[in-house]
Amino acid sequence: MQRINVAEVAPEAFGAVLGLEKYVRVNVDHTVLELVKLRASMLNGCAYCVDMHSREALGAGESSRRLFAVAAWREAPFFDERERTALALTDAVTQLGEHGVPDDVWDAAAKVWPEKALADLVLAIATINVWNRIAVTFRNELPTDV
Repeated sequence: MQRINVAEVAPEAFGAVLGLEKYVRVNVDHTVLELVKLRASMLNGCAYCVDMHSREALGAGESSRRLFAVAAWREAPFFDERERTALALTDAVTQLGEHGVPDDVWDAAAKVWPEKALADLVLAIATINVWNRIAVTFRNELPTDV
């Protein structure tokens, strides 16, 4: 059962996160954005967001095979270099270790993403992590009528 509806209880804060979401939707490639959202949501154990982003990606024409492979993206041959670096960066940012994002992960991403696009990608990763933490903590319920 959902604990709190944050949009009702703290609408200004919810609106601030939504503003960042709107920004990344406009500024990050849609395909990459959905892969990043799905991967971070998997890592964070957010069923609500895994459900939402897999359905959104399928609706936008993404293949189910690629979406299933996000769980094991390193071994899957379905992702190009930009997508792989985005997924590696998603893993590193989502699971920040003691020393932060490793240089090799950052350097690989910086080779294929222009600086502004890379900044927007990190903002997208941070944004889905905020959404995941909200959904998991407040126990957002999955829709049953989709």
